[in-house]
Amino acid sequence: MSKALSGFRILDMSHVQAGPTATQLMAWLGADIIKLEPPTGDITRGQLRDVPNADSLYFTMLNCNKRSITVNIKSPDGKQVVTELIKKCDVVMENFGPGVIERLGFPWEKVREINPRIVMASIKGFGSSGPYADFKAYENVAQAMGGAMSTTGVLEGPPFVTGAQIGDTGTGLHLVIGILAALHHRNQTGKGQYVEVAMLDGVMNLCRVKFRDHQRLTRGPLSEYSVPTEGFKAVPRGGNDSGGGQLGNAIKCKPGGLDDYLYVVVQEAVWDALAKKVGGEKLATDPRFAAVSERRKNQNEMWRILNEFASSYTKRELMQILNELEVPCGPIMSTEDLANDEHVKLRQMWVELDHPQRGKWYNVGMPIKLSDSPAEIRRSPLLGEHTDEILREVLGYGDEQIGKLRSAGAFSAPPKARAA
Repeated sequence: MSKALSGFRILDMSHVQAGPTATQLMAWLGADIIKLEPPTGDITRGQLRDVPNADSLYFTMLNCNKRSITVNIKSPDGKQVVTELIKKCDVVMENFGPGVIERLGFPWEKVREINPRIVMASIKGFGSSGPYADFKAYENVAQAMGGAMSTTGVLEGPPFVTGAQIGDTGTGLHLVIGILAALHHRNQTGKGQYVEVAMLDGVMNLCRVKFRDHQRLTRGPLSEYSVPTEGFKAVPRGGNDSGGGQLGNAIKCKPGGLDDYLYVVVQEAVWDALAKKVGGEKLATDPRFAAVSERRKNQNEMWRILNEFASSYTKRELMQILNELEVPCGPIMSTEDLANDEHVKLRQMWVELDHPQRGKWYNVGMPIKLSDSPAEIRRSPLLGEHTDEILREVLGYGDEQIGKLRSAGAFSAPPKARAA
């Protein structure tokens, strides 16, 4: 079956999380992803390893549906192999630290000279320009500097990082959008271009509503926040406040465990039915909560009342009650909850795979559902598993040529590095 991105070939020089996130999505959409690895492999193959001598889940969960080729890009013969691959690819992607791709001999100017139609996609911590351009960045650094941490947590406590990997995975998603746009533009003009996404920029984009509120602060306090904002010059940490026009928060359910909460959004349209269910006519006509403006002023008391009501129900029981009233709500789902959830399984978002080293394992599924070309998820590649296949199929090399290159060290680390 033809896939949405069938026919596109991507040379993936990225590693760890941000770049591999992007190429895995495109692999699921049908692109041929050639994962170019050093002879020692992507560093995440051995990070947080849970099965001895097997690729880690860190690696396997980010590199499905790809082909792996090992190349010693620091050797002259290895550089020539990379050059030939660039000629045969539609996209080359990298997320090396500042200046690394240039030192390896493949800056954008050189890549464009090799293949004028190619799209070069880069992920940087802070971009290639500006005072921070030479700084290194990681997931939590991007969250810290992009506005996420300062607005996550409670006012009285320290800032928190989010559980979602918005710095790495979020940047990878942004990069996919840029690559697809550049490929569309190339189809119109015949020319490739350079696509860059900085982690800082991506996090800022995901914090867009906080920058909305930042500007609203210049005209007065933020009435929907449960914490005081009078006189603030920056958006504060608002705990579990919804951050939107409607009030929202997590209310505690029985038996009171770590994740026994239901997140509830109190819309104007549902307040009357919700109030009558919780406290009868008395609560429904209470002037402290009669209008959204009053509920905002008295929301801490409103949440106290709702929490008292919730204490008699489990989060699933309360979800059922509130859904019948058309109140938007959802239980706080732990990783265990989600791994065993029927809806998640039906949506193929928790997929079992088999790996020759580690055996059975699960991967998060494809979040983008296409009706005519659904994703088929295959395991991640072993290190260098497809080296000869790619050299033969993509570059047209014969056994003799491959043998000479291998003897010259094009696909292996120098002896000193191997000994280390």
